[in-house]
Amino acid sequence: MKASYLKPFLLAFVVVLADQLIKIWVRNNMYMGQEIHFLGDRGMLLYTENNGMAFGWELGGVAGKLALTLFRIFAVGGIGYGLYYLIKHKHHRGLILCVALIFAGALGNIIDSTFYGMIYGYAPIFQGRVVDMFYFPLIRGHYPTWVPSVGGDPFIFFQPIFNLADSAISVGVILILIFQNKYFKKEEEVPSSPHSEVVEE
Repeated sequence: MKASYLKPFLLAFVVVLADQLIKIWVRNNMYMGQEIHFLGDRGMLLYTENNGMAFGWELGGVAGKLALTLFRIFAVGGIGYGLYYLIKHKHHRGLILCVALIFAGALGNIIDSTFYGMIYGYAPIFQGRVVDMFYFPLIRGHYPTWVPSVGGDPFIFFQPIFNLADSAISVGVILILIFQNKYFKKEEEVPSSPHSEVVEE
């Protein structure tokens, strides 16, 4: 494999491997709902599983779950082809690595939703649940009483529970948004003139 292809796909492989090792460890060493605190009450492992998308969002029902899993499979195929295209056409290295992160994150969660139900014996193929574990409730408080509908109710920031694959997708997307002018910068065409090039007979 050429060096230009090796680095992004190696990055994707490392992310997927780390994601799966963490998920397998959590599933084999923690019970559902168990917490292991490493930043006091503001950072912990909290073992949960979800049927849906990143950060616990869901598309309901068996049919919805199947549609979501199949969509993920087609999406990761498209992202993988996009990564190959970017490398082949020598796009910005930063963009390539960001797409590699997105590809790895999508692939990591596809493994769960496609195979975990069958491997662990709780659901057929394509009906597995995604393992989540990182939880950072950084700020806890209550909404001001004057806020309509939720006034006085408790709130938590940051509430979603996620995994390494979710983080890889988020980091890749955020970096592309931040550096889009750099990643998608078009080279300015230099107008031709008799003095700028050699005219061949």
